[in-house]
Amino acid sequence: MVRKRKSLLYLLLSTASLGAGVAQAQVQPEERTTTEEIIVTAQKRSERLSDVPLSITAATGDQLLKQGVTSPSDLARIAPGFAFQKSAYGVPVFTIRGIGLFDNFLGVSPTVTVYVDQAPLPYLAMTPAAGLDVERVEVLKGPQGTLFGQNSTGGAINYIAAKPTKDLQAGIDLTYGRFDQIDAQAFVSGPLTDTLAARVAVRHEYRGDWQYSMTRPNDRRGQRDFTAVRLLLDWTPSDSVRFELNANAWWDKSDTQAAQFRSFAAALPNGYPEVTQAIGNLASAPDNNRAADWDVGADLRRDDSFRQISLRSDVDLSDDITLTAITSYIDFSLYSPNDNDGTDFVDYFGTLVGDAKTFFQEVRLAGKATDRLTFTVGGNYGHDNVKGTSVGRNFGSNSGIGPFRYYDFNQRADQKVRTLAGFAALDYQITDKLTIQASARYTDQKRKLSGCLEDGGDGRLAAAIDFVHFLANGVSDPASPGGCVTLDSTTFERQSDYRDNLSENNLSWRASVNWKPSDDSLLYANVTKGYKSGTFSSVPAVFTAQFDPVVQESVLAYEAGFKASVLDRRAQISGAAFYYDYRNKQVLGIANTLFGLLPALQGVPKASVRGAELEVTLHPTERLRLTAGGTYVDSSVDRANANITDPLGVPINIEGESFPNTPKWQFVGDAQYDIPLSADLNAFLGGGVTYRSSSFAAFGRTPEFKIDGYALVDLRAGVETADGRWRVQLWGRNVFNTYHWMGVVHPVDTTVRLTGMPATYGITLNSRF
Repeated sequence: MVRKRKSLLYLLLSTASLGAGVAQAQVQPEERTTTEEIIVTAQKRSERLSDVPLSITAATGDQLLKQGVTSPSDLARIAPGFAFQKSAYGVPVFTIRGIGLFDNFLGVSPTVTVYVDQAPLPYLAMTPAAGLDVERVEVLKGPQGTLFGQNSTGGAINYIAAKPTKDLQAGIDLTYGRFDQIDAQAFVSGPLTDTLAARVAVRHEYRGDWQYSMTRPNDRRGQRDFTAVRLLLDWTPSDSVRFELNANAWWDKSDTQAAQFRSFAAALPNGYPEVTQAIGNLASAPDNNRAADWDVGADLRRDDSFRQISLRSDVDLSDDITLTAITSYIDFSLYSPNDNDGTDFVDYFGTLVGDAKTFFQEVRLAGKATDRLTFTVGGNYGHDNVKGTSVGRNFGSNSGIGPFRYYDFNQRADQKVRTLAGFAALDYQITDKLTIQASARYTDQKRKLSGCLEDGGDGRLAAAIDFVHFLANGVSDPASPGGCVTLDSTTFERQSDYRDNLSENNLSWRASVNWKPSDDSLLYANVTKGYKSGTFSSVPAVFTAQFDPVVQESVLAYEAGFKASVLDRRAQISGAAFYYDYRNKQVLGIANTLFGLLPALQGVPKASVRGAELEVTLHPTERLRLTAGGTYVDSSVDRANANITDPLGVPINIEGESFPNTPKWQFVGDAQYDIPLSADLNAFLGGGVTYRSSSFAAFGRTPEFKIDGYALVDLRAGVETADGRWRVQLWGRNVFNTYHWMGVVHPVDTTVRLTGMPATYGITLNSRF
């Protein structure tokens, strides 16, 4: 209750400060100015944000820089309705308006897909460097399946990289902060010849250890070591032909986050007693973002790498029609160790090892057929080869059957995914003020799985599983050390390598009516159907049924909204109300097996989401800029399967429950006031607030899995030159050091939290030449 009061107090204080700024501005009418118009490409063509009939939060690169938003995980600071959830192995989980899927597996397709210059990053583990040196970001809300493809039922995040310039330019951004944080980013851009221009950007992030062990206070973890680089080449051999080459890469050698122990909950209550003796009476960790624990000498350093090359080609076939081709190839590797039981006892230590190679090709034709009819038609092809293995070391309550103990195992799940799609979109201007839009995409996907649970190499797991096989069939057939041990769910026969296929197709579509009463206002109504592909997951599959895929999910979205510039264009305001009919929602649930509680993908037949949002950008004076946005989301399971359990294995009826990690209320706000010091120098004061109400990390409303609501307050102050070439900024994030967490999981025998960052502060220097 105290935490709730503090969160509410911070929110009220921050909101009051925004209101005070408005009041101050209202007594200085002579300084009023207009808000800046942002150009977006949400419909794969350049348009004013106020003209696009979609719910979009857009921010410029300079806004992101000021607010310290460097990756998609930070977008909750600026985009109401967007939520980020931490998973144990560092694979991010993005949710928009309640549409999301929590799963650690590399090869699970998301509900929110990230794009850089319209080239997809198909798996969320690939996204940490998407925010490097960008011109702007667009957060598109609601299903975006017709133009951006399936796996964007919640929405899409479209980053636009800063482009090569026609003259020589360069910039440096340097940051020093708490925990010895040192971030450095630089770019250089300019022409190489009359027709060729280039831009090179590089970023390195370093931070020292920020977590401390609860049993060994001098043992620290949490180091950040991340490097990203991008080369852009723009070649314009003629007025009608353009090429854009993007070669980029990143390397992450940071520590994975250690978990925070909260309670003991045995996966197998009558399992091996030494676990209960070791951690059964542990006290919960203190309410401190930094407190955690891990095994003595554990190495939590990850080793991830990403390489992508993409090429966009545009050919103007006429003054009104352009042929565009986008080709992308990605090579990604993952090595992510994690001690996710939150204790110094070796209960469970896991490592995700994998690699993904993806190819994407899109070709489209777009332009004007008449003065009133605009069209886009095209198709794309994708091929993904994803290999993933979960390497586990388990001394938990479920690490064996009777006298047959095992400690090491490998869970392998490899997938090959082939996707074909064709799409078309039409915009017809009935009158100067009334436009109708229609678009559709047909997608055909084939997904192949090859995988099994493998013995760890010492034969222990093979012996334990063979004991089950012997009890069922009366004969012994142990796997060789390191071999596959997965049993057929019906016959209990051992599988040498389990294989399965999933073939699906769907038709996404969208229809919209848009009315512009004036040049500065828009009213719209949309109906959209979108799909997320079915999928397999990587689970410790003792039985083949645990590999059973979930089928594709769909969202039928109804939305009505408005956009307007008011107060002599000093304010931009947008709002929307929406209702989603959500079918076959995918959930990573729990199955009770001979080995206790094990994860398994499950489906929720019918659910719904209803809500509304409002965003305002106000520039009442030349010196003051205010932004605020809020989202209300009421999610509900309308019909559920009977075999759903909570994370502790208790059968539950989830009908009427809200979705996991879906707060009903979210609010973001930011304010900055500029103070002229001279003709060439300005000072500024600013700050922001992020608020979200409480939610649960999993179905069941189990108290241990509650994520309390919280408000985080950021502050900044500094000086900059009037021409924007130099800026020095002092900043603080989570300045009240609010204790908060963004994930709760039950890996084997413990319930643990994944906390947010404590208070951080520092100084940043930005320079442009």
